[in-house]
Amino acid sequence: MTLLPLPQPYDFDISTERFRAFGVDLANLWHEGGVHRVVQGREVRIEAARGGVDVDPLDGTTEPVVCKLLGFDFELEPFYAFAAGDPVLARIVASIPGLRPPLAPDPFEALVSSVTAQQVSLQSAFATRSRFIERFGERAEHAYAFPTMERIAPLREEDLTAVGFSRRKAEYVLGLAWNPPDFEELAGLPDEEVKLRIVSLRGFGEWSADWFLARHLARPHAWPAGDLGLVKAAARFYPEATDVRALGERFDPFQNLSAHYLLMGSRVLM
Repeated sequence: MTLLPLPQPYDFDISTERFRAFGVDLANLWHEGGVHRVVQGREVRIEAARGGVDVDPLDGTTEPVVCKLLGFDFELEPFYAFAAGDPVLARIVASIPGLRPPLAPDPFEALVSSVTAQQVSLQSAFATRSRFIERFGERAEHAYAFPTMERIAPLREEDLTAVGFSRRKAEYVLGLAWNPPDFEELAGLPDEEVKLRIVSLRGFGEWSADWFLARHLARPHAWPAGDLGLVKAAARFYPEATDVRALGERFDPFQNLSAHYLLMGSRVLM
């Protein structure tokens, strides 16, 4: 194990809660107190350590993926200073200090995962995602590598419906594998242009585009106003707000982190 320092505060258990809360995630597998992720055929184990995380193996290939997965792109200190001015958000932050939202390291994985979550519960989405990974991914010792576009492109709709996709969702995933956007180009585009490119893909609407901005690109202004979980969290914590999209303006320029804290707060606060 090699220590990978993380900006403090950082709470490993809170930050990785997503990998346990809704079911098994075979690509980000929680196993005996740590997260396992396959990086270019090698299984990496990440576990809590003082001042950061211990990673095995940690090298020039695995470090960028681990940093992405653990949300290195987020800056918590300025967000916490901002949150202190909002009594509701300040209470949520105080209850889950050190939450650094995890990110999807791979853009194809991020978009396929959004398809699995369309109009179903997160428990159902995680179950379909894991069946998809188990069937078409490459297994290491414990975790699986998320299936690549090259692995998915030759498949038929029936192959995906067999693991739980609806026929329409199978069409969306195959269409993405056959004709993906230029992901490197997307990473350098402004938010609105990214959203235009994503929603031009068959089966990918504004909700998917917002979460791509939030959970893959870590864009600070990403605010998935159409997300049912966020709508419920907003109603709970800000009952006076009748327009969730307008509520996002309240958190400028930290909409993305605010959304993650509201969502986590709605799960852990009584």
